Amino acid sequence: MNATTELLAPVWTHVTDIQPARGEGIYLYDAEDRRYTDFTSGIGVTSTGHCHPRVVQAVQNQAAQLLFGQMNIVMPPAALALAERLNQVTPPAINRFFFSNSGAEAVEASVKLARHATGRRNIIVFQGSFHGRTAQTMAMTTSKYIYRYNYQPLPGGIFVAPFPYSYYFGWDDETTSDFCLQQLDMLLHSQTAPDETAAVIIEPVLGEGGYVPAPPTFLQSLRRICDEHGILLIADEVQSGFGRTGKFFAYEYADIEPDVIVMAKGMGSGLPISAIGASADLMAKWRPGTHGGTYGGGAAVSLAGACATIDVIRDEGLVENAASMGAHLMTGLRELQAEYPVIGDVRGLGLMIATEFSMPDGKPDPETAARVHKACIARDLLLLTCGSYNNVIRWIPPLVVTPAQIDEALAIFNEALN
Repeated sequence: MNATTELLAPVWTHVTDIQPARGEGIYLYDAEDRRYTDFTSGIGVTSTGHCHPRVVQAVQNQAAQLLFGQMNIVMPPAALALAERLNQVTPPAINRFFFSNSGAEAVEASVKLARHATGRRNIIVFQGSFHGRTAQTMAMTTSKYIYRYNYQPLPGGIFVAPFPYSYYFGWDDETTSDFCLQQLDMLLHSQTAPDETAAVIIEPVLGEGGYVPAPPTFLQSLRRICDEHGILLIADEVQSGFGRTGKFFAYEYADIEPDVIVMAKGMGSGLPISAIGASADLMAKWRPGTHGGTYGGGAAVSLAGACATIDVIRDEGLVENAASMGAHLMTGLRELQAEYPVIGDVRGLGLMIATEFSMPDGKPDPETAARVHKACIARDLLLLTCGSYNNVIRWIPPLVVTPAQIDEALAIFNEALN
């Protein structure tokens, strides 16, 4: 029997009214055992699929030993183990880690670190970004007005540069990148001087803003500009990290290294855990006691789940699977694009793919996107929309997805388009 929803706060939006009783791999099942194909991964969270046996076992084992050990009082072994795991998958210079509960908390931690380490106050973000829902991260979020609607005034010191969204501008990547870099240079000359700018934070693949990969040359230029002015470069990999894009982190496509990496979502297979990573020298400039949290380094079950998640991703080749399955999905979607011109663009990296719906004149087409999205859900294929105009359907299946499962989803998408 489904439970009543009347006691839930109505501020939540709900794509469906499904009440899943269990999950396995890429599927959710309700109490009547109806199966739903989950190509949302809980907004990129269930990277290893629902209830991966190794993650479940790690959580069960940890729950029987230690649920919680507050980091300011003790040092839970699971926290030390997770730091070791992260040290193995991040660049050698990234060798100190701080844990939190959510992506927003981790982004806020990165801002606090940047301000302490540089002695500067201002932060540059990019148009279309999503960094969270706390007051600080709302001020940094520009993907949709609803995320900050009627919450002003928000914290200051945030400046917005254009993101290299080539399809939106109607240019090729080189032209778009050149324009956006010119605008960033103007920003540094007109609104926030380099010597008062602590950090530039960017999603290597724009998330809520439309699943738009930043061209590698743009990220390389950003790295160079930050180095030139002593500005920290923060990579927000909350949605794009842990194999989602076919590399462990999306910034790797540009062959650069950020100063700070923000991590969450797919890091814990559904458990609340996030982290930031930076160098020992940088972390040493963060005055002890000026940041912390009750649960971030103490929730042993979440820490153990994250350790198991990283082990599964590495042992089972899920980064490589994301790359190959992403190519398979991209091919299928581009075949459908050729048949249905309403799909204006298909783009992405690995299993972080967007289908953008456009009018014949190139303007956004959120109405058709909504109708197709609804038709997919009616056929038990769970997808999400995104983009400032809500005209993008995004594809984020668990990294364990198979070719047959992708083909089944593509067939349903084809029916929905019809």
